[in-house]
Amino acid sequence: MIPVTDPTGAAHDEAMPSLALALDAERARRAMARLLGVGRAEGEVRVLAIRVTRHKPGRRCLVEYDLEVERRSGERETLTLIGKVRARRYGMAGYRLLRAFREAGFAEDSPDGICVPEPVGTVSSFRMWLQRKVAGSPATDLLARPDGPVLARRIAEAAHKVHAARLPSERRHTIDDELRILRRSLEIVTASQPRWASRIAALLEACDALAAAAPEPELRGIHRDFYADQIIVAGSRLYLIDFDLYCRGDAVLDIGNFLGHVTEQSLRTLGDPGALGSRERALEDRYVQLTSERLRPGIRCYAALTLVRHVYLSTLFPERRAFTASLLELCEERLGVLVHETPSL
Repeated sequence: MIPVTDPTGAAHDEAMPSLALALDAERARRAMARLLGVGRAEGEVRVLAIRVTRHKPGRRCLVEYDLEVERRSGERETLTLIGKVRARRYGMAGYRLLRAFREAGFAEDSPDGICVPEPVGTVSSFRMWLQRKVAGSPATDLLARPDGPVLARRIAEAAHKVHAARLPSERRHTIDDELRILRRSLEIVTASQPRWASRIAALLEACDALAAAAPEPELRGIHRDFYADQIIVAGSRLYLIDFDLYCRGDAVLDIGNFLGHVTEQSLRTLGDPGALGSRERALEDRYVQLTSERLRPGIRCYAALTLVRHVYLSTLFPERRAFTASLLELCEERLGVLVHETPSL
């Protein structure tokens, strides 16, 4: 019996009916054999396990397939494929984008060791595209080590390589879009914590002012969700993952977003928002060295906006809610906002 782990009931997601097929072990075996080009004459594909690892109901889902491939030559390989399904999409765009990155110098033979995972193909009946899972450690787990600044500099180089590739995208993301998302998110916090209403309103006003003073953007192809969990360190290689939000936007957004996440990680895991400051400085300085000093104000603008967004993000995870008030105070300090808390009734 092949174990199928589906803790969120993804197989019953009405917005993505193909997931029921993707989680059927025998259908999956046949699909993986076709995908890997292993017919009966060539060998056999066995499905060892199927796991739903991430599921946002009605929107997207990640499924992992542990496989064993045995060829007639006697060659045997075990591998894991990650399949991605998004509502109302067939998966071709994600597959083509990753393939385009590989062709643009992000394969394993790249001299700089900056890669993206290998895209394997698509399964139309599952509305899914698949890539090989990379064995390695997320950069989140490594930044706090003594050689963290060295890793941070390499991450800056990886971001710059993405931006320099200039791969096209029909989607566009501006600082106005960023502010709109931020406002909508903090309105949710205000609804649950009305005593913070005036503080959040003042914080949003400061964000608007900061964005208005930001330099004119340099539009590039950007990752748009660039933070340490999206980077897998595998020996001398860095793998960039999850390009679902890839679009044309301000190149410094990726750097600022990364820095904001590092500050939040420092506060939450080390009790000091400046504990990983040397990593933040190393990343920012290396990116500016590769581009231009005039980009530094934009980087810091997006770092501040990202940190403010974490006030909202902290409310989504029970284990992080204890840090919401501290994050709010830190954002006020960083943006120079005076505190006027509404008294409890």
